[in-house]
Amino acid sequence: MARLFRKKEEGSKSLWDRIVDVALTDVSVLVKGLDEGSLEGLEETLIAADFGVPATLRLVDVVEKLAERGIARSSRDFLRAVREEIVAILSAGRSDTALRFNYEGGPTVFLVVGVNGVGKTTTIAKLAHRLTRQGRKVMIAAGDTFRAGAVEQLRRWAERVGCDFVGSEPGRDPAAVAFDAYEQAVAKGTDVLIVDTAGRLHTQTDLMKELEKVHRVLGKKLEGAPHEALVVLDSTTGQNAMAQIRTFGQTLPLTGIVLTKMDGTAKGGIVVALKEEFDLPVKFIGVGEKMGDLVPFEIEAFAEEVLEA
Repeated sequence: MARLFRKKEEGSKSLWDRIVDVALTDVSVLVKGLDEGSLEGLEETLIAADFGVPATLRLVDVVEKLAERGIARSSRDFLRAVREEIVAILSAGRSDTALRFNYEGGPTVFLVVGVNGVGKTTTIAKLAHRLTRQGRKVMIAAGDTFRAGAVEQLRRWAERVGCDFVGSEPGRDPAAVAFDAYEQAVAKGTDVLIVDTAGRLHTQTDLMKELEKVHRVLGKKLEGAPHEALVVLDSTTGQNAMAQIRTFGQTLPLTGIVLTKMDGTAKGGIVVALKEEFDLPVKFIGVGEKMGDLVPFEIEAFAEEVLEA
């Protein structure tokens, strides 16, 4: 997996350097362990890096117990222990980061949701590009019929990628678009159908009902569809991303997360926070603007990097 985070500017400190500054030094750990102030500093540092309260408390508890028992003898030991706990969080429960494909007949259907501005449209294009390069026949359905220009924007991306496209006139029922797209996907022998949805605000109840309807229509057309219901989140928005996924999850059964803008932030703790809170795996991360900059999420690689950013 490509590096998740940009190279630190000269003189800047990694997250782990900051943790050591506020909580861990070889001398303090060996002589007196961690005091209450150090633990509070550790909590503040992790929360500031978007690890969220539940994951932060879990990680701080691990560090505190290691210090109390004298198991860890240096900051390097603590680093290894924290990494192992991050891996444990991300590997628990629903942890399969690979996409699920339909092998029972008919196309694989991916439904993509997310609010405006998170990079949903370009994520769909990058996913289509990736699947096309793997030799799969891909179709994109422009179900965001409410936003001016959204259909045409996705049409241009489909042409650039070289995949099939199904659009409609503005304002058409998104569920009808999904229905037609599935019919065309079957007729053309499509391997993967990617259905876009309106970049709806998660506070708009009527639009969320439309999303539920799209999901229901796809399920009626093909048992088990959609095989992935992916929510696209901007990794820089912190707790706002948590609110979005909470509401989307109340509307339809999400299967995975795509995090965009991971290259522009050192706050990678949002990955851990989302997993601890919602038990939902990250499937892909966006690390740049190029077509190849959507990369599969790898737990071990992430745990190695997140504390060094």
